[in-house]
Amino acid sequence: MNPEQFTLALMDKGIELNDHQKKQFSIYYETLIEWNEKINLTALTDKQDVYLKHFYDSISAAFYVDFNTVENICDVGAGAGFPSLPLKICFPHLQVTIVDSLKKRIGFLNELATKLEIDNVAFYHDRAENFGKHTQFRETFDIVTARAVARMSVLSELCLPLVKKGGSFVAMKGAQAKEEISVGASAIELLGGTLRETYTFTLPNEDSERSIVIVEKTKKTPKKYPRKAGTPNKDPIE
Repeated sequence: MNPEQFTLALMDKGIELNDHQKKQFSIYYETLIEWNEKINLTALTDKQDVYLKHFYDSISAAFYVDFNTVENICDVGAGAGFPSLPLKICFPHLQVTIVDSLKKRIGFLNELATKLEIDNVAFYHDRAENFGKHTQFRETFDIVTARAVARMSVLSELCLPLVKKGGSFVAMKGAQAKEEISVGASAIELLGGTLRETYTFTLPNEDSERSIVIVEKTKKTPKKYPRKAGTPNKDPIE
């Protein structure tokens, strides 16, 4: 998917990019490739792959969630900024918070934000388990996103404590989504979530399956969660 096809594909979904936004995606790509020579940000470096499998894929969450009505989002384990920064480019009003455990990636994100000239973004070098314990952030976000970070049982413990009651946890998954949801159902319920919808589609130009899983926060997360760093992955709630 080249930049022109990317723009047209988003237009088909009701997302129209102006010249400034198109330039921002171009800068994003150039900065990603430049930094990828110094630290491992992505295995994909071909422009068509990045535009399809990172940019378009990230924005696909907005095909099923109306981000025009959302004030703030938190992106857990965003890595190179996916999905939150492509969403921020498309919806400039969003206040974006990114949590990532690798300090070098935070360095990349800070430089990227400067080059993109975006505001209302904050990057935190922290483990999601620790971040979810902070009263400043716990249960304050309209939407918490995670893309290809961990399986649903683990992700629920990392993300749901950050979602405010009435907000949503939006997990971006591949072909294994249904199985993960089944295994993670008890974790979702225990942590205060209710599965609302799963949308499955294939990326344009190829047949790889994607799913957007939307979990509504219907009650407060018990104070003991998230457990200490590393525990959710070693001993998931299943």
